[in-house]
Amino acid sequence: MLEVLLIGFLLTAVLAVFYALMRTRKDAQLMEMQSQMIEKHMLELEESNQQLEDLNQEKSQLISLVSHDLKGPFNRIFALVQLMNMSKENLTADQKEYLGKIQQISVDGLSMVRNLLDSRKLDEQGIELKEGNLDFAHVVTSLVKHYQTIAEKKKIEIELIISGGTNIRGDKTYLGRIVENLLSNAIKFSPENKRIECALVRKDNFIEFSVKDEGPGISKEDQQRLFLRFQSLSAKPTGGESSTGLGLFIAKSIIDKMGAKIICESELGRGAKFILRLPEKFLI
Repeated sequence: MLEVLLIGFLLTAVLAVFYALMRTRKDAQLMEMQSQMIEKHMLELEESNQQLEDLNQEKSQLISLVSHDLKGPFNRIFALVQLMNMSKENLTADQKEYLGKIQQISVDGLSMVRNLLDSRKLDEQGIELKEGNLDFAHVVTSLVKHYQTIAEKKKIEIELIISGGTNIRGDKTYLGRIVENLLSNAIKFSPENKRIECALVRKDNFIEFSVKDEGPGISKEDQQRLFLRFQSLSAKPTGGESSTGLGLFIAKSIIDKMGAKIICESELGRGAKFILRLPEKFLI
């Protein structure tokens, strides 16, 4: 009887081991199939990612080429308009109006092209600052004078106040881009017969450049998204100008890189004021 029980126990053990081996082999085959499927999906995903990367690179190159090619014609149009403005006494009122519209379109187009190129440059290369000693007042005065001719087309007056020493150490080109964007936006979002106040003021340990307009103002919700890329905000250009939603994003990116600060003060219906604050390290 004991021998029968022992034989039965051994048979049971052998069957259990055999079953376990078969189960292990089946699990191994299942894991192998799953591993092959995962590997296949990974290869497909890598291929899809490469295709997306190639398409994105092709898109960026296309934007760069088109933007660069458009820059030349817009520059030539703007230069021709400037020449015609020098002898506009012989033009009729309608011709002067059309000339003003052509000038606005060319300035608009140039601004859009430059913003697209700047945005791509930020993505690919970042910002490389080339600092030097300069008089910030010269940069601001020159740009205000340039934008006054554009503002006149909308019967907008630009006032500039300069107070205190304005010698700083910074990147002239990038500082100019910031000032341009702030002036351009102020004109773009101001209705006709309004006023824009610009001020360049030196305080004890910083310099501020501010631009205040009499436009529709910016809501609190829009102020949260103001410096993000490609943002479409509630306020719209008042003279049919175009807007890429890149200007303030580019300005903020440059300002952050410089270690400066930009502030927006605005309420709906009460215009907007943008302040560029250069801290003590800029002062000389």
